[in-house]
Amino acid sequence: MSAESKFVELVRAWLCSLPHDLKVAYEAMDDENLPRSARELAVGAIIYVVSPNDFIVDRNDAVVSYADDALLLRMALSEIVAALGKDGAEETSLLRARFAEQFEGVAEDLALCNEVMGELYPWLASKVAGLRALEYKGKKIAAYLDDDDARELLFEDGLVFGTDYPVDEDTIADKLKKASTITDVMRRRRAEEQRLTA
Repeated sequence: MSAESKFVELVRAWLCSLPHDLKVAYEAMDDENLPRSARELAVGAIIYVVSPNDFIVDRNDAVVSYADDALLLRMALSEIVAALGKDGAEETSLLRARFAEQFEGVAEDLALCNEVMGELYPWLASKVAGLRALEYKGKKIAAYLDDDDARELLFEDGLVFGTDYPVDEDTIADKLKKASTITDVMRRRRAEEQRLTA
């Protein structure tokens, strides 16, 4: 199987499991044994996924519109896994054990994405650090960690997202057959971004 075929299969799987994978980020957000920066990244990833205002949107194709969510969430989870090895967090966090399926092989999966996406991969990966700076419904990341009402609101929005999520194996079957379906949209978005900052 070619690298492109593996990439398409991988992204299809991530798109189908996005609502479930989002639960991992919620668990990381609430895991007080994780470093604060890892928990902030988890909140940022949640906000990015549940917010309707993604920076990559294809109004004609819900599958493509969620591809960046699936990729950025995995990139964020990869950073959170890296944080598990610091300051004894691994010994006290049950996150990796509880969600072994999501974490197993994530480095290899992202390496495959890097190979197939080429110059788009570092561009998308550069967005991960910015997840900690996102605001949602007028609140900064810290509010969702420190305020029970804000946390509850974010949890409820995650449930709504999971209920309304329009992608499953049936809807994706005919819509994602080649990598360019995703990369073309990302390439256009990157070009727009470069024009705006030039």
